[in-house]
Amino acid sequence: MHAAVPLHVRDAPSPNQDGRPEGTPVDMLVLHYTGMRTGKEAIDRLRDPAAKVSSHYVVEEDGTIFRLVAEDRRAAHAGISHWRGHAALNGRSIGIEIVNPGHEWGYRPFPALQMAAVCDLCLDILARHPIPARNVVGHSDISPDRKQDPGELFDWEGLAANGVGLWPKADPPPPPDSETLPLLGAIGYRTDLPLSVLLTAFQRHWLPQRTDGIADAGTRARLAAVAALCR
Repeated sequence: MHAAVPLHVRDAPSPNQDGRPEGTPVDMLVLHYTGMRTGKEAIDRLRDPAAKVSSHYVVEEDGTIFRLVAEDRRAAHAGISHWRGHAALNGRSIGIEIVNPGHEWGYRPFPALQMAAVCDLCLDILARHPIPARNVVGHSDISPDRKQDPGELFDWEGLAANGVGLWPKADPPPPPDSETLPLLGAIGYRTDLPLSVLLTAFQRHWLPQRTDGIADAGTRARLAAVAALCR
């Protein structure tokens, strides 16, 4: 079990923020990769008024954590998004951008120091907000037709082992094909997109050894396992 340590957070305020909708709970944690060539380039963009994008935190590859937006404020990180019947998720979520060039600029594994800092930051956030494990998601989960991040190299399993998010211990027998879309909906995905798009997003998070969008027996079994944890 990873032991959380006191966080050292550097403030780098972004102007791209506003108030959260009154009465809307903070019940989601969304993880992204920056998808830019350097961390500095990403932070500069997230602080550029013309870009109109931001996140609450950025975690550099060396584990340095930057706070751009206070948690009680709304950051512009999710865009067009949907999860478990809710849309426009900026109002109810905290967003963490994790420095990685992404699929466009040379996607690579996330360093151990960076993942440890991400884990500590997530645990710190979860201690302050009633965010259920099923609502710790990637950008690709909430925007599967637009986004790939944080992608198949991100260690979701390791985070879950330390209390951040969900990961099944074992898979049941695969359910029939007819249950594939209902299971995706039970986990939280919108169900009005092409099935292959939804399955690819699911695989990036919970079956990263394959991202082909095919509902083979292994994918259906993992779907059933994750859906059971989301009840």
